[in-house]
Amino acid sequence: MKFRLPHTFVLIFGIIVLVAILTYIVPAGEFDMVEDPESGTEVIDADSYERVEQTPVPFTDIFTSIPKGMGEAGWIIFLIFIIGGSFGVINRTGAIEAGISKLVLSLKDRENLLIPVTLLIFSLGGATFGMAESTLIFIPMGVVLARSLNMDAITGMAMVFIGAMAGFSAGFLNPFTVGVAQSIAGLPLFSGIVLRIIIQVILVGVASWYIISYAQKIKRDPKKSLVYDLEQQEQKSDESFDIDFTLRHKLVLLTVAVGFGFIIYGVTEGWSTSTDLAAIFLAIGIVSGLIGGSSPNGIAEDFIAGAKELTYGALIVGLARAIVVVLQDGTIIDTVIHGAAQLLTSLPAYLSATGMYIFQVFLNFFIPSGSGQAATTIPIMAPLGDIIGVSRQSTVLAYQLGDGFTNAIFPTSAILMAGLSIAKIPYNKWVRWVLPLMGFWIVIGIIFMIVSVLINYGPF
Repeated sequence: MKFRLPHTFVLIFGIIVLVAILTYIVPAGEFDMVEDPESGTEVIDADSYERVEQTPVPFTDIFTSIPKGMGEAGWIIFLIFIIGGSFGVINRTGAIEAGISKLVLSLKDRENLLIPVTLLIFSLGGATFGMAESTLIFIPMGVVLARSLNMDAITGMAMVFIGAMAGFSAGFLNPFTVGVAQSIAGLPLFSGIVLRIIIQVILVGVASWYIISYAQKIKRDPKKSLVYDLEQQEQKSDESFDIDFTLRHKLVLLTVAVGFGFIIYGVTEGWSTSTDLAAIFLAIGIVSGLIGGSSPNGIAEDFIAGAKELTYGALIVGLARAIVVVLQDGTIIDTVIHGAAQLLTSLPAYLSATGMYIFQVFLNFFIPSGSGQAATTIPIMAPLGDIIGVSRQSTVLAYQLGDGFTNAIFPTSAILMAGLSIAKIPYNKWVRWVLPLMGFWIVIGIIFMIVSVLINYGPF
């Protein structure tokens, strides 16, 4: 019988059950919390751990922990719904699709610029509004464009998908990963933006070099293509993806740009609540819908459709929070942190931070949802970092890089598998092509984790 990886919901529920059993085995203990004078954030007093009376979690509380966790994570869940709904309205206007199509196709006769500029465009989408599912719209365009220039389907998909993943991983304004993780960690929203922008530029640069090298190789000898058989079967298509870029589209994109400008301004002014972020996204969505020609009823319907697409991720956030609820009710979360700290305190902080990052890389196989992974790990990793001398900003960086990179290779990434299906690229061929790039990116992640510790990565 073929092994099938459990559904993410099943996996997380299994973790909840396991954690509940551990409350009968692991000694209970607690730290005292103190206020960090620099950030004003509540952090653990590393020297205050002490054993307390055991409080094992009854079997029935396994089920009550789930709605309780969803209640505690309600502000994140509704933030996800509001942002998803707003982008549902924006996407319906067709402005993003038309704008990207116009930019990419305008480079068709300038091959030396095509790959890096296309990667940069999609990386900005990944970095600002968490572009993931939307890449599926553009993958056919990328494949047709690549083939028209005597390149192959892998090149076409990579220009779109790898670009989006580079931006999603660095995520300088990604509300679904960095925004959620920083909120849980008690950090100002989108703080530390400068280092994340630098990381994104480097990721895009390395990906550009890698894809250009491959594309030039197969242009010289088409048989070098990893999907040469597919290219022989597929006829060159004259299908046009040139979409009219109207004045309405331009005004919608201007509205989105102004909205993100307000977010950046808010970061510099110290805005730190999810309410501010949700309000801005809600305003962006409504104004964009009206400018794009949608009726009030149409905006409402598009908002609901956009929010519905993120139901999976939003529910994972609540389900994952139940793990923390059980750990807290069983009074063992601090014991887990204390035990991990004992193992890591003997190591330099930069090695501890690198260990956090590698852990997130592997965890992404089992929890491919960015917001769900943040809700699962940040409540434990952030206070652990307090003890071992890793800033909370570095902890969030470890999470976002670990979560982002492997979305381009792990088969548990639904977007990757859907994209490969659209491009008709066999998964094993894609892995063979993308594996060296993943190696480069993961090493870059390690380097930046070390840098983040050395510079005591903080607000900016």
